[in-house]
Amino acid sequence: MTEMFPMLDGVILLSNILLFVLGLIVLAVLVLFVIDITQTKDAVRRNYPVIGRFRYLFQTLGEFFRQYFFAMDREEMPFNRAERDWIHKSAHGEDNTSAFGSTRSLTPPGTAIFVNAPYPVMDEHDTMAPAVIIGEGTPNPYAARSLINISAMSYGSISRPAILALSRGAKQAGCWLNTGEGGLSPFHLEGGCDVVFQIGTAKYGVRTKDGALDETKLREVAAHASVRMFEVKLSQGAKPGKGGMLPGSKITPEIAQIRGIPEGEDSISPNRHPDIPDNAALLDFIDRVRTVTGKPTGIKTVIGAEDWLEELCEEIHRRGPASAPDFITVDSGDGGTGAAPMPLMDNCGLPIREALPIVVDTLVRQGLRQRIRVIASGKLVTPAEVAWAYCAGTDFVNSARGFMFALGCIQSLKCNKNTCPTGITTHDRRLQKGLDPEVKSVRVANFVKRMEHGVNLIAHSCGADHPRALRRRHVRLVQGDGRSAQMNRLWPDAEDGAAA
Repeated sequence: MTEMFPMLDGVILLSNILLFVLGLIVLAVLVLFVIDITQTKDAVRRNYPVIGRFRYLFQTLGEFFRQYFFAMDREEMPFNRAERDWIHKSAHGEDNTSAFGSTRSLTPPGTAIFVNAPYPVMDEHDTMAPAVIIGEGTPNPYAARSLINISAMSYGSISRPAILALSRGAKQAGCWLNTGEGGLSPFHLEGGCDVVFQIGTAKYGVRTKDGALDETKLREVAAHASVRMFEVKLSQGAKPGKGGMLPGSKITPEIAQIRGIPEGEDSISPNRHPDIPDNAALLDFIDRVRTVTGKPTGIKTVIGAEDWLEELCEEIHRRGPASAPDFITVDSGDGGTGAAPMPLMDNCGLPIREALPIVVDTLVRQGLRQRIRVIASGKLVTPAEVAWAYCAGTDFVNSARGFMFALGCIQSLKCNKNTCPTGITTHDRRLQKGLDPEVKSVRVANFVKRMEHGVNLIAHSCGADHPRALRRRHVRLVQGDGRSAQMNRLWPDAEDGAAA
């Protein structure tokens, strides 16, 4: 009989399978119901068993739906879709022009409006920005021409293929790569680019077992010709007053060896250098590093109290200009990180729009602007933001998250989870496979070139030969009443801007 009705057998089998699956679903719901109704830790699940679980599912999925379906082009934080798209197209070498009109409102306070000249500089007479010498009095001064450079991202917080791509891309673009506080890895050196070695509060890579500075290791790092400068990190934009945090899941045997720490254990840096309690000790430490390495040595800091900077300058005058740091990297209170406490990330440290003019003006008043170079860092990822920084008086601009977007970052906000879907901030080999250093290095270089082109467009429009010729009179800032004012009237102390 069944041979006469083979279709009937199939229907019966399918029905049995469906009944079995339905039974499993009912059983699973009953198990979840019992678990939810008997547990006491979660009120929502206890009062609304099974159904209450959907709240957490939707909460998890919400950030993705907002990013792709609901948020407008200029709404997202920390970077909106328009900014990310510009970087994506630039890195891929695609057309990054826009049609019909700007989607950005020009009326919010603080908006920068560049003062276009009636007779702009002709683009065909493009003048390359001059090199700036850092550490002129050191045995190995560094002459850098780059307008934008790769800011501190340590090996450990980002992956091996990401570091390789950044190193190779920096070499192609002619900019420098900052190691971050995680020490010097072979992958920083492999691309052949100029490297800035950062000394964090834990002194990873140049530390003794008890966390003090190891001068022998410091000399070994300085022996690499591609290591051009040393940066003593006092604080970081997203977490001023808090040390770096690297989860144990990210500390592989290789990273442990490079940093000089135990494998697989959470690594938390001190919230400041234990051996630098004041300005005098800071200048002593800078002198020690500069003497051992023979290379320019500066500091990275977030600006909060202005008095501190004035007092540092006074201490420099007591000792003489040679004691000064060769550069100051000014990080922004809205800087990025892989992991930070929300109170510090949201409400501690001045943003770069206020901090950079403060630093430049203080150095001008103290007669140290020619001695100390200034590097601006923190959320400067578009030509307009970079051009503003040069108007404010910086010598260089650093960016970290801009280069992460160039590598393919999709702002999934998983940097602290070791589950980054693009392979940038994870040490999961499966996820890293999606990041090809050869391909991504080209995109890094493309981003630099498009950025430089965009900043040059703004400079030429303002009548300046190159971005380093931009001054505060070239930009207006929208005020609370909706009207704009020239920056040199709001911040009049240093109209000459960058040092010569």
